[in-house]
Amino acid sequence: MDISELKFDAQGLIPCVVQQYDTGEVLMVAWMNAESVELTLQTGTTWFWSRSRQELWNKGATSGNMQQLHELKVDCDADTLLALVDSPGPACHTGNRSCFFRTLDDAR
Repeated sequence: MDISELKFDAQGLIPCVVQQYDTGEVLMVAWMNAESVELTLQTGTTWFWSRSRQELWNKGATSGNMQQLHELKVDCDADTLLALVDSPGPACHTGNRSCFFRTLDDAR
């Protein structure tokens, strides 16, 4: 499949679920644009688009916990990506291994 076949939203973005390649642990969800998809494939490390800062960022470039890409998959509708990575350290900006460390309580 080619990048041109991906279905980006009106802002030119596509969600990307990031998963540890060998354990299946879901680490994070981030947004990519066409340039970050290309950079991820070219460099073998994950690149995302920061909606808050309006800039590209190479995950882990500052912390040293760069995610090494093993495979970039596309879902059946071509509107979501799945990055299978080797993440050597915390994926979450809070310092947690995964961004999914909290449980939503049922307050009904």
